[in-house]
Amino acid sequence: MLKAVILTLNEERHIANCIESLRWIDSIVVLDSFSTDATVNIARQAGAEIIQHSFENYSQQRNVALDAVKSDWIFFVDADERATPTLADEVCHVITTEGKVGWWVPRHNYIFGHRMRGSGWRPDYQLRLLRREHARYDPSRAVHEVAMLDGSEGYLQESLIHYNYETLQHFIDKQRRYSDYDAGILFEKGIRPKIYTPYTQALRHIWWRFITHNGWRDGIYGILLASLMGYYEMVKYRKARCLWKATDQM
Repeated sequence: MLKAVILTLNEERHIANCIESLRWIDSIVVLDSFSTDATVNIARQAGAEIIQHSFENYSQQRNVALDAVKSDWIFFVDADERATPTLADEVCHVITTEGKVGWWVPRHNYIFGHRMRGSGWRPDYQLRLLRREHARYDPSRAVHEVAMLDGSEGYLQESLIHYNYETLQHFIDKQRRYSDYDAGILFEKGIRPKIYTPYTQALRHIWWRFITHNGWRDGIYGILLASLMGYYEMVKYRKARCLWKATDQM
């Protein structure tokens, strides 16, 4: 059996279309973090099973799904993602013919309405198709979660469609939250940035996005996004420095 799991929090704009793209799956489960909009009602009317659990972090929420959803295979899909018919065919093929316990799924990311060709957003593989009893998420990763497998893994060819950042404000709000998480991870790992580190890391990240990962293929979008991501890399290391300063003053 294959079940889809969609993690949600106030996703009324996306949830119906996401569910519709997953009709080929045996069953669809929405694991909701107590949305205050119409997400749950829309999902229930669309035929999805609803489980509600308070959100702590992304890894913990996905582990809740692995424990609660009884199925041989689980396909994690975000509410702003859509599965295509060709991806459906490939998923159904590999889980019945291959001996692997996890599959990485590439994504086509749409940012500000532009489908990214590089900049680190293509192919953007995500480990989302999991044989349930052979997978667990690393609890130490609060964001950018990582699934740990006790078997072999493979890579799919067909892509999820990901309607990522729709507006500049959406991008800024999300990167602010990510920079908080990531600064905490640096601190917990004992990485103590020097005074110049935020700036050198920003430059390194801009080069990585625009040159190493072919951001130039995205034209003005590549320039804009490499610059924005470089800026938030700087913010992340500044926040990490602040955490260390606060510790020193205690």
